[in-house]
Amino acid sequence: MISVSRLLCNIVSPGDHLRYINPNDSVKTNQISGNSAPRPVVVWNSTRACNLNCIHCYASATPEPSAGELNTQEARDFIRDIATFKAPVILFSGGEPLVRDDFFELASFAADSGLRVALSTNGTLIDSKTAARLKQIGFAEVGISIDGIGEKNDRFRGQKGAYEAAINGIRNSIDQGLRVSLRITMTRFNYEEVPAIFELAENEQINRICLYHLAYSGRGDKLIKADLSPQMTRNVMDTIINHTVDLHKRGKSKEVLTVGNHSDGVYLYLKLLQKNPAQAARALDLLNSNGGNNSGIRISAVDNTGNVHPDQFWWHYSLGNIRQTPFSRIWSKASDPLLKALRNRKPLLKGRCSKCLYLGICNGNLRVRAEAFHGDLWAPDPSCYLTDEEIGNEA
Repeated sequence: MISVSRLLCNIVSPGDHLRYINPNDSVKTNQISGNSAPRPVVVWNSTRACNLNCIHCYASATPEPSAGELNTQEARDFIRDIATFKAPVILFSGGEPLVRDDFFELASFAADSGLRVALSTNGTLIDSKTAARLKQIGFAEVGISIDGIGEKNDRFRGQKGAYEAAINGIRNSIDQGLRVSLRITMTRFNYEEVPAIFELAENEQINRICLYHLAYSGRGDKLIKADLSPQMTRNVMDTIINHTVDLHKRGKSKEVLTVGNHSDGVYLYLKLLQKNPAQAARALDLLNSNGGNNSGIRISAVDNTGNVHPDQFWWHYSLGNIRQTPFSRIWSKASDPLLKALRNRKPLLKGRCSKCLYLGICNGNLRVRAEAFHGDLWAPDPSCYLTDEEIGNEA
């Protein structure tokens, strides 16, 4: 995640301690003994079932739960393990996590175990009673995905009325005092909706805006041609920058993040360098402390059947299964060759990535996207929109 609001406006937000860490401070990083990797945020795709049918779903969600999903006791054992392991956050995701019959039981158990609990949802199932229960449990954040305004969203989500239902979910959550994060995955079909998303966040008093770059995973793998061109990405980044600064100047600051493309951090740094070198230096320090893409390092995922992945987009590759080996052991032992490689990937990167001046703040970007596009895990990420001149690759 790239905190646009932090880098541009110095807005400190609740999750910043997870993004900007002094790598020499083993206490703050919760480092695993004998291992350079810190404790990760755990994304738990608790079910594959979903009431919607989004065209870009990385989990390829289905109307019903898939066979072999973790039962309640297995889920409790998993949550207990990551709590003991001192993972900082569990993010309940899916599919749609609210369709699990035991969702509230498991969420309460996670919160009572000392985990910071967050939710990733389409928002359509959050009525006032559900919002009240989320508040009572102590959810740190409710992330609600909207991929456009009105019918634009409904086409993405595969269901008429999904937009209005999600808006009601947002309002019910805010009424309960929950911190809401508005999420959009940007493609050629909807990137021009970004100004409207900012307007929606302002009008509905939403705390946080997360703008996702497309990951070529799940059903998103079929949308590669719908990804933004480099010029489109630069244009939308300029739009995000302008709206973030405008809100701040008007005293209506929001936390604004982009997700899934660490080229954004370099782009922001280079923009700042032209106007305010001192602020650019501070931004560079933050980006260096973040370290770029953290798949297999500070982010992890467990799917509905217990398979462990380097992040939520790696469903096609399992590091092990928690039914056989606890998550804590899989993650800290790091015996899997992919996990080892992701934690020391710089020597493996090829092409323009390997020669980039800013590899330290990008870390090769999203490797799963490079694999999907090139058939080579270590090839350049096709979504890097920086020029050879900008990254020091001129012949």
